[in-house]
Amino acid sequence: MKNEQVRGFIFDLDGVLVDTAKYHYSAWKRLANVFGIEFSVADNELLKGVSRKQSLDIILNMGNVHLNDHEKTKYLEVKNQWYLELISDLNKSELLPGSETLLRELKENDYSIALGSASSNAKTILNAMDLMIYFDTIVDGTVTTKSKPDPQVFNIG
Repeated sequence: MKNEQVRGFIFDLDGVLVDTAKYHYSAWKRLANVFGIEFSVADNELLKGVSRKQSLDIILNMGNVHLNDHEKTKYLEVKNQWYLELISDLNKSELLPGSETLLRELKENDYSIALGSASSNAKTILNAMDLMIYFDTIVDGTVTTKSKPDPQVFNIG
C-alpha cells in the first residue's frame, strides 16, 4: 500500500544499489603505478566521496607528482577508460542484496524513483544492470559540476 505522505525516493548508486568500488580502486591503482606511486586499499579510502579530479590530485600528492591541467585531463580520461573496461562485463550478480526487489516494489506501488549520483557513468551501470526501467529521474555527474556532499545533485531535476 502506498503511503500518501511519501511521494518518492532518491537513491545513490555506488554502495547502495551496486558496489563498483573495487573497479575504481583497480583503475586508480593502475594509474598510480604509471607514476611509480604505491597505492593501497587504505589509500583508496581517501578517495571515497571525492570527485575524479580531486582523487587524481590526492594520488599525485602522495607521490609528489606535478602535472599541468592538460596532463591531468588526459590522465583522468585514461583512468575512466580503464574503469569502463573493468565494468564492461557488469551483470546483476553485482547488485547489492535486496536492491532490485526494493526498486521493483516501489515502482509497483507507483512511487517516483530518482537516482542522485556523482558518477558520470551512472547510466552505463544502470543499463548494464537492467535497472533503467525503475528510474523516473536520473541526476548524475554528467549534469552536475559538484560532487557530494555538496547538495547540487539533489537540487537538479
